[in-house]
Amino acid sequence: MYSGGTGVVYGFHGCDKSVADKIINQEIPLKSSNNDYDWLGNGMYFWENSPSRALEYAEHLRNNPSKSKSPIKEPAVIGAFINLGNCLDLLDFENLKLLKAAFSILESASQQLPVNRSVGTLNELMLRKLDCAVIETLHKASKDLGLREFDSVRGVFWEGKELYPGAGFREKDHIQLCIRNPNCIKGFFYPRESDKDFTAL
Repeated sequence: MYSGGTGVVYGFHGCDKSVADKIINQEIPLKSSNNDYDWLGNGMYFWENSPSRALEYAEHLRNNPSKSKSPIKEPAVIGAFINLGNCLDLLDFENLKLLKAAFSILESASQQLPVNRSVGTLNELMLRKLDCAVIETLHKASKDLGLREFDSVRGVFWEGKELYPGAGFREKDHIQLCIRNPNCIKGFFYPRESDKDFTAL
């Protein structure tokens, strides 16, 4: 009841400048990600409230072209005004119960469950085939039961090195948004930098 949110949130997506221009000018839509390892299931991905993280990710893909299906020559960021609608907010305890129930459904229907896999020296779960399958199972179960389908998914992730020795925070902690219903996106924009010379009148 409460995890639907209170209104519009800001989401940021990193991509090549040529793609960003076309999305802003409504020449092409933002593509959904449909990988079997997507962290929050299939949909359009955004960093919540963090254009700097979106830019860092686009720069990472430029510097590591093998990790991107579409090469990035000029990293750019687009912002989006998003109404999360009926949101599967995984910061909500009740929704975590739904996810656990979806795992039971998947487990009973699968001879072999997909597996989340860690990548890199930090042993982080970067390829989340199990999580993706569980979330997609929940979406299918909701549809099959005639329940209101989820428009979006929201999750928090701890990522990167410790921010400082013994920290409970990491360098790339973030909230990620996966938008399933394109009508949740009310508009795109280029984020502007704050005016550092401004002083209150």
